[in-house]
Amino acid sequence: MARRVSMPAADDLFRPTSDKVAEPAPDQRPRRVRAVADDDAEPTPKKPSGRVRHDEKMTVYVTADELLDIEHARLTLRREHGLAVDRGRLVREALALVLADLETQGADSALVQRLLDE
Repeated sequence: MARRVSMPAADDLFRPTSDKVAEPAPDQRPRRVRAVADDDAEPTPKKPSGRVRHDEKMTVYVTADELLDIEHARLTLRREHGLAVDRGRLVREALALVLADLETQGADSALVQRLLDE
């Protein structure tokens, strides 16, 4: 005869373990946001995240030809430049380049021009 195992409910798994309210750690406290940038601070270009664990996910659907183009670029980077990158990193780097161009060039950026041409 099979015996049923009693599993804990979600409330049991995620219940508070102490009664006192813990103060958030210094690195988890909400950061203050300044609405105005400092005058003497030069804007630094944003850099892609590179090879780190990413907590956010976005699904993008591409055509078969676009996927082949991404794979071709990835293999070209490996073959001709010795850079072994995965598709995700390749897309993040390309996205960082396009967004930096949009931020610096505005209406003259390649992204705006391509979207206006559609």
